[in-house]
Amino acid sequence: MTLRASLWRDLVNPNLSLGGRVELCCELAREFENKGEYGEAREVLSGLWPRIDQRPKLTGLEESTAAEVLLRVGVLTGWIGDSHQITNAQEKAKDLISESLTIFESRRHKKKIAEAQTELALCYWRTGEYNEAAHLLKLAVAQLPGDSELKAKVMLRSAIVEQHTGRLNEALTLLTNQAPLFEKINNETLKGCYRQTLADVLENLWTLGGHADYLDRSLVEYAAASYHFEQAGHKSYLANVENNLGFLLYKVNHCEEAHKHLDTARRIFMGLKDRYAAAQVDETRARVFLKEKRNADAEKVARSSVRILENSDRLSLLAEALTTHGTALARLEQYVTALAAFRRALDLSQQTGSLNRAGDIALTAFQELGDRLTVVEGARPLSGLKFSEQLRSLEHDLIKHALEANQGSITYAAQSLGMSYQTLTYMLKTRHEDLLKERSPMRRRQRKR
Repeated sequence: MTLRASLWRDLVNPNLSLGGRVELCCELAREFENKGEYGEAREVLSGLWPRIDQRPKLTGLEESTAAEVLLRVGVLTGWIGDSHQITNAQEKAKDLISESLTIFESRRHKKKIAEAQTELALCYWRTGEYNEAAHLLKLAVAQLPGDSELKAKVMLRSAIVEQHTGRLNEALTLLTNQAPLFEKINNETLKGCYRQTLADVLENLWTLGGHADYLDRSLVEYAAASYHFEQAGHKSYLANVENNLGFLLYKVNHCEEAHKHLDTARRIFMGLKDRYAAAQVDETRARVFLKEKRNADAEKVARSSVRILENSDRLSLLAEALTTHGTALARLEQYVTALAAFRRALDLSQQTGSLNRAGDIALTAFQELGDRLTVVEGARPLSGLKFSEQLRSLEHDLIKHALEANQGSITYAAQSLGMSYQTLTYMLKTRHEDLLKERSPMRRRQRKR
């Protein structure tokens, strides 16, 4: 008999106390969480928590049981809020988990303190507050002297924070050092998350020019992650891995294989009724179509992705989809519409404060539109401006962002834009003189005596 079946059987025991029944509901909800079945987990707690925007009912519960309910409801609020893009869900989740943490601290329950800190760190990570997340994870691991599933989760999330702050080598070292811990645990979902995170880090290092074997290792780790998620029955995580595999295979020009993995990912996400995740898969597929020079197919799929993501709060994903759509439009010689897509992508990057993303958009826009100016000089204008004026305006913004992202260094700004130092200097002096003030002061070379 599975643990889930055993818990359901125990719940129908008429002799259970209120507290005992609530504790069993929390344990069963955790089982559903572990498989990514957050709706089912919430349903288990519906007697205490009828609506996701309501505070759970804690009347008549002992303090420790109330703390467990607050923790589970907080965790589920974070997960459901993230997948459904519910406004302020992460802040509500933080409040609920923090309340449970206060109770656990008053009772000096080290394991529960660490669990609450770990889940609270995840909420901070989702809102981009990486320093706060890292601090909480350090506090959590200090509460856990021995090896355990909880310690594995803490170390995994610590590596994810390192990865998202650009400390890829540190993340790889941490994951490598913790390999024995993940070999010991029996949680298939955690094992799969470990393998996927390791694959993500290896892929990123390879993309940045790391060792060639990083690519092969990444493919192996993704395959291992898929196996563990299948064993765990975690469908959404399995779909994420399939999408990542499709993206990696696209990078190495294995387009036919990439489509197969993307088909699997999209089928799973649609089965889970996750339209936004399916739209992310569509954006990946549009890139594959572009590589295959199937530009019309790429435009159609990217346009669909943009349309769906426009109804979400996932601005960074929307910026990526717009960039891909702009590229497809440019290759179909629809330059004016392409320019509008690139402009929107740049504006979204400004909103999210993603200067690195703005640099990528800059490079793509220059590559796709930079040499088209004379071809489309007479194109129908948008917003009363000729295409040449619009392109010049976009060029201005892209250079400005590149200089800001590189602390005024013309050398590094030029590299991020995919051009030479001399070309960028010429553009500044002849077309964008107002940006000369953005450059860092030139260092005078000392004369040799």
